[in-house]
Amino acid sequence: MVCARSGGAGGELLESIYSVLVLALVLVACVELGDAATAVDVYRLIQYDIAGVPFGSRLAGLNHHAGSSLSITNADLSRTAVILPVRELNLTLLNEFITRKQPLGGLLLLLPQRTGSRESSEKIHGDSLTRSILFELEKLLIHSYIPYPVYFAFENGKLNSILADVRRSDATGQPASATSGGYKLVVSSWEPKKVSSPTITNIQGWLPGLKEDDDTNQLPTIAIVAFYDTFGAAPALSVGSDSNGSGVVALLEIARLFSRLYSNPKTRGKYNLLFGLTSGGPYNYNGTLKWLRSFDQRLRESIDYAICLNSIGSWNNELWVHVSKPPENAYIKQVFDGLSDIAQDMGVKIGIKHKKINISNPRVAWEHEQFSRVRVTALTLSELSTPPELLESTGGLHDSRNLVDETAVYRSVKLVAESLARHIYGQQGRNIQIFAESSSLAINPSYIALWLDLLSRTPRVAPFLEKTNSFISALKKELSDHTVDVYGTHESIDGIFTFYDSTTATLNIYQVASVTFDLLLLLVLGSYIILLFCFLVITTRGVDDLINMFRRPPSRKTKAA
Repeated sequence: MVCARSGGAGGELLESIYSVLVLALVLVACVELGDAATAVDVYRLIQYDIAGVPFGSRLAGLNHHAGSSLSITNADLSRTAVILPVRELNLTLLNEFITRKQPLGGLLLLLPQRTGSRESSEKIHGDSLTRSILFELEKLLIHSYIPYPVYFAFENGKLNSILADVRRSDATGQPASATSGGYKLVVSSWEPKKVSSPTITNIQGWLPGLKEDDDTNQLPTIAIVAFYDTFGAAPALSVGSDSNGSGVVALLEIARLFSRLYSNPKTRGKYNLLFGLTSGGPYNYNGTLKWLRSFDQRLRESIDYAICLNSIGSWNNELWVHVSKPPENAYIKQVFDGLSDIAQDMGVKIGIKHKKINISNPRVAWEHEQFSRVRVTALTLSELSTPPELLESTGGLHDSRNLVDETAVYRSVKLVAESLARHIYGQQGRNIQIFAESSSLAINPSYIALWLDLLSRTPRVAPFLEKTNSFISALKKELSDHTVDVYGTHESIDGIFTFYDSTTATLNIYQVASVTFDLLLLLVLGSYIILLFCFLVITTRGVDDLINMFRRPPSRKTKAA
């Protein structure tokens, strides 16, 4: 009886020890698995076609081992996802790699981290070298056909640590693989599909001028126009603070200022003011053209001139007036002289650039050229001295909030608003300030800053903006607060452009053990199980039973004998 109880107690003890060991192994495995993976928000390179010609990244799914360089000698990178910080990017090497169409599993580009602090942000984004690299990188990527997935992510401590590990591994000359271990980048995403029936929304509002009772003629109209949408390498990051967020903010502030003047019949001018927020700016100003075509002949003929605002948020001392008609044209000369007088009072420079329109070429360089094509006098006010190429300088990766100087937007508003007011009220050549800082009509810097902040948080790539998008509704609401007869028109984007979805994703990074480690772990676990089995058999049945388990059973002939 004593022996039986002792055996039972020993069995229970062994079972307890076995349970504790199993639990410990499970906990260790869970901890290791938890430390081995991380998830990061990533933004895919745009995918689009122009007249059937494919551009951008053509794949979205990613499941490859991580590497840190495109120049590993004699290495096959077709199963490697390379991580490259933009700060250290060799554009020449990347350009050569893409041009030669060398195989690659995927590309992850790390962008400088955006912060809310203006000082630290200026330190990062204010670096002209970084901005220049981002500009050239974007130009390369959006005009190339790239058959593998390309993603952007913002630098952080975890990604930097992983990159350092990958670099140490690559320094040995043996890239990560199934046999060597390392990190694996995984994006589980469906294959991109065409965006069906993408639309653009144009928004307009009026400030009607004062008409005499016996005046039967239609009042002349002045149009102030700015396109609000963007285009960039990463649609989910294309906020376009300067292009053309600065133009939109200036238009809204000008509308607010003149709404106060026009709210009183005594100070209402004898000009109608038409404010237009157009879409399709990056796509050859397609929305502007369709907006103008919706005008009747009478309205077009009533427009004395239009001022288009484009990228006016990062200039220091000089702005440019771009025109299609010769500077000697009466309307052009009148507007330019008015702007020059205000610029002289403000202590800044303003120049004029004349570029003829090539009617046979559908490509237009500036928004005002769409007005000129329908025989409406117009000009573009911009800090850019030369027109950007198609799909360039339209709100890309480098165009963030800290690129924009609020003072530059303030001065742009002052320049346009004062010149318009002097023209409307017949005060040309007089040294007066209608929107003086100390008056009730002063420009509001807080209003400018708040709208710049909102625009700098809002990606505005037209094919991904629905008609009911909250940002479009916010623009309509704001314009309704200052003007009347506000409405939006929805048009289709020019048919030569085709866009694809899947612009954001989650990147999972797993730390993968090498096959050698797996074999060693298997050997250790197997040895442990065998030893545990032998120990249990010896303590419960004895050594003889254990030996008998491994003895070769006697043959039939031996048994018969």
